[in-house]
Amino acid sequence: MPLFNNPPVSSKTLRVLARLIGYPGAELRGNLAELRDALHGERALSPERLAELDALIESLERSAPLDSEAGYVQLFDRGRATSLHLFEHVHGDSRDRGPAMIDLAQTYEKAGLFLADGELPDFLPVVLEFASTQPPREACGFLAEITHIFNALFTALQQRNSAYAAVFAALLELAGEKPQPVHLAVDEAIDATWEEPPVFDGCSSKGQARPDQPQPITIVRGVRPDQGARA
Repeated sequence: MPLFNNPPVSSKTLRVLARLIGYPGAELRGNLAELRDALHGERALSPERLAELDALIESLERSAPLDSEAGYVQLFDRGRATSLHLFEHVHGDSRDRGPAMIDLAQTYEKAGLFLADGELPDFLPVVLEFASTQPPREACGFLAEITHIFNALFTALQQRNSAYAAVFAALLELAGEKPQPVHLAVDEAIDATWEEPPVFDGCSSKGQARPDQPQPITIVRGVRPDQGARA
């Protein structure tokens, strides 16, 4: 995770939530008890939200390490609806994504956040770390701007019966809103969208016919060069 200069004491809850949606490696699993204590010590969330987060932490404590890690990858890295990359939900694959990444990274640098090599600025644990450095009013306003994404993630995770939904319910509460399930488009796996067509199996563009299918032909009436144009 990136490092900040002089993080505010009141940011513990945001920092804990950032870590809880990080990869459940040995370091995270070794700190689960401390994360639970920090949540309860700050009391920034309602008892209901704290109980849900306790359930998530307990599930991570009980699960075998390999099961937790494989489940995390399957959940967050195999579909757009549960992607933890902010701009996946905002810009998708559009050209706006690159400039948005640059602007966000520059915002972080001005706040004293420097990303590690290979770390993307729109990764939600990083986004939450940044929010935790801001004064309470600014942090709340920042979270409020992306509550629609939190609601979408909350809905997608609830549909999968995932305890990780508790993190996004907590984020919505911190932003002053309640979790509200929303309608989600059918999720196509990211791997499927990047899949190359089979070699020699037809045109590479979707919607074009294969060689063994009827090929549409469009005839356009033209003018012979030796005839010239007629009035």
